[in-house]
Amino acid sequence: MTNVIFTVGNDMRADDGAGPFLAALLEADPAAGWEVIDGGASPENHTHRIRALSPKRVVIVDAADMGLAPGEVRRIDEDCVARHFLITTHAIPLNFLIDSLRETVPEIVFLGIQPREIVFMAPMTDDVRRGVAALHRTLVDGVGIDSFPGIAE
Repeated sequence: MTNVIFTVGNDMRADDGAGPFLAALLEADPAAGWEVIDGGASPENHTHRIRALSPKRVVIVDAADMGLAPGEVRRIDEDCVARHFLITTHAIPLNFLIDSLRETVPEIVFLGIQPREIVFMAPMTDDVRRGVAALHRTLVDGVGIDSFPGIAE
């Protein structure tokens, strides 16, 4: 059984590309014990790939407006994901995606990355780029996602 990092976001919308940027970093420098799947702007089109892996744990990574400094990373309680924190650039709300995955995945964790700006055809900001790089390093070093503080309602 494996673990999956499932990234979400649109890399044509500045900091909303945080998830796909993490996927690219993990493709170039993988984290032991983790499979990466980039769901992009239409993550619902990739859930079959996750189900085929039968993972024990899925970590969904996406930009989330948490009122923090840009680039900050937090674990977000899944009950709060759709209600409070997500930037709605996706075809379906992520809580529907989580509910769908929950049918076959025992543990789902959501990591939010605080964006500075979500602007079409703008580059990712340096703060978010550094935050994603730090998240990548945490995964590669085996520290684990539980080292990130949690945020709830």
